[in-house]
Amino acid sequence: MSSAALTNRRRTKIVATLGPATDDPKVLQELFRAGVDVVRINFSHGGHAGVRERVSLVRDAAAQVQREIAILADLRGPKIRIERFAEGPIELQPGQSFNLNGDPDAPPGDQRQVGITYSGLANDVNPGDRILLDDGMLVLEVTAVDGLLIKCRVITGGRLSDRKGLNKQGGGLSIPGLAEHDHADIRLVAELELDFLAVSFPRHAEDMHAARKALHAHGSHAQLIAKIERTEAIENLAEITEASDALLVARGDLGVEIGDAELPAIQKRIIQTALAHNRAVITATQMMQSMIDSPLPTRAEVLDVANAVLDGTDAVMLSAETAVGRHPVKVVEAMHRVCLGAERHQDNAPPPDASHLNFERIDQAIAMAAMFTAAHLPVAAIVALTESGATAKWMSRFRSNVPIYAASPVAGSRRRIALYRNVFAVANTELGEDMDSIVQQALDTLVSKGCLRSDDRVLVTMGDRPGLRGGTNCMKIIQLSSVGMAEAQTELSYQ
Repeated sequence: MSSAALTNRRRTKIVATLGPATDDPKVLQELFRAGVDVVRINFSHGGHAGVRERVSLVRDAAAQVQREIAILADLRGPKIRIERFAEGPIELQPGQSFNLNGDPDAPPGDQRQVGITYSGLANDVNPGDRILLDDGMLVLEVTAVDGLLIKCRVITGGRLSDRKGLNKQGGGLSIPGLAEHDHADIRLVAELELDFLAVSFPRHAEDMHAARKALHAHGSHAQLIAKIERTEAIENLAEITEASDALLVARGDLGVEIGDAELPAIQKRIIQTALAHNRAVITATQMMQSMIDSPLPTRAEVLDVANAVLDGTDAVMLSAETAVGRHPVKVVEAMHRVCLGAERHQDNAPPPDASHLNFERIDQAIAMAAMFTAAHLPVAAIVALTESGATAKWMSRFRSNVPIYAASPVAGSRRRIALYRNVFAVANTELGEDMDSIVQQALDTLVSKGCLRSDDRVLVTMGDRPGLRGGTNCMKIIQLSSVGMAEAQTELSYQ
């Protein structure tokens, strides 16, 4: 990569959802070349055989284009849906009576009622509550509850078809965070060694702890992403953030529950909370929805993506746009352009002030020192020699124009790094106790790829005991030369 290309390297990452539109291996390779960093596999669509096939396609395509592509598995979760209708879709009229039946043996739906997948809903609603169907397109008001039968009056009518989603306005559903079917999906995530697991509809930290326990029971160390899409999740945001590795602003169901007017401020709050807790964050849902059919985004969509970038999101996500859209590659190219444009006008965060901070870990202190130094001393790049990628992740919490290269010998760590803002993974296979050789190989690799020039000044973080996870305890400032690596100008070390 040339130095000119390096200056245009996009710092915000792109997540693309897989689907029928991406099942052609050539399309998948084009998506990766266009800039996709992470792919999302939605367990709500297709069975385990389909998941296996798509994982294989992703790994083959990533190898073909020589990219580190992470795979995010999105659990179905306990989403409540209506059941099926006996004779196809119905049309609800404002003012008419329409009932929701929580009885597992309820007959197929008709113009008067339909079954629902969650029998406990009758315990969670009262007369006067509003129930939202099909992402809020239809609105019902509860008039009475009779056993498992919820009697309603239609407020906003429309066409209603099989298996549409159901929400309660304002939240308050007691359904657990992990559904029974999620446990089988978690086993598959572990078996396939996927990189991220997104937990749908968590209400509190216990839901995330349960998911992590299930992952570990099957030998997986996938990182956990909490999808913030319930009112209760906003109320418990700090504790959910602490229990997770990343957050996802799931604006579809969240917007239905809290209302459209509240969503912009809540999105900003979620991003700020993730950054404050040193967690990654993805902004998702309908970011370029018009491009399901159109070859160009609307100006409103451009502004939506750009504002998420300016707010500091690590990644922006495409859903139906790539999964079933007519222009999956064009939409990625458009998102790439918008992210780059926003980043050119993004103010860097002020240099971190560590005077009031107390660090529990040495590698955190080194990460802070590196970012402080990069803000005051001209350097071409930061190179983090890392096993797990944790040091680079902490660095990425600060806005900076200085690219961060995470050199790791661990393939799983390099893939997970694909989600972190302004961090780029590099394979570093040099092993042993000779740190100078390990550093030299990383720098040589970056020079050969065009990421560094032979006369650049580089800031390097490392551990003095190679192979130790979480062992970063040194920082060096190195002046490269055309004949090899010069002596470190400055070295900072914590023992």
